[in-house]
Amino acid sequence: MQTGMQADNPTLADKLAAAIADGILDGRLKPGERLDEAGLAQFHGVSRTPVREALRQLTASGLIDMRPRKGAVVSKATPEQIESLFVAMAEMEATCARLCALSMTPIERRRLQARQEQMLELAEAGDPDAYSDANVAFHSTIYAGAHNAPLADYAMSLRRRVGPFRRAQFRMQGRLLRSNEEHGAVVCAILAGDAPGAHAAMLHHVSLVEDAYEAFSLSSRA
Repeated sequence: MQTGMQADNPTLADKLAAAIADGILDGRLKPGERLDEAGLAQFHGVSRTPVREALRQLTASGLIDMRPRKGAVVSKATPEQIESLFVAMAEMEATCARLCALSMTPIERRRLQARQEQMLELAEAGDPDAYSDANVAFHSTIYAGAHNAPLADYAMSLRRRVGPFRRAQFRMQGRLLRSNEEHGAVVCAILAGDAPGAHAAMLHHVSLVEDAYEAFSLSSRA
């Protein structure tokens, strides 16, 4: 499915959005600061087209406001906005996991298990950026395994909105290994064909992701 292909090969706009979001969430880019398309394009050595798409993605996440005559301005997503995104993401991904337990082919199940096992090496190496990229691919494999194209598209679209916050929480000490353990519970349920168990495990996983992001947010303000 195309969704999985995109996850394995992030677009230039996705990479730019991640870089800009990291700057906002770690405080290097301050609320109210104007983000100039031309300046960003020059700094990153790209055309303005992927910069424009990256800013559009971050607007959907609540990290940027598009203002008349000022253009893109760094904003700050409210706790309520972030909570709403995580609740929607949890429900969407839990549904995908439940359908995976029912619909995944044997080859898809082995591929999902292999991804989770490979991510353990990244977690043990303590590489949050590589783990974050692999994490997108892992979850995208679950979207594809649901065998419901509209649901996979909706999940990936929502994923882009939640992405900056999910990426940030990997900076917390010990989070990579805990994340991989949570993935393991989801994978075990899917491999066993346990649809209710897969649904519950994914809901629990995303709730812990949200908790980890909140802890990151508090630590970055300290």
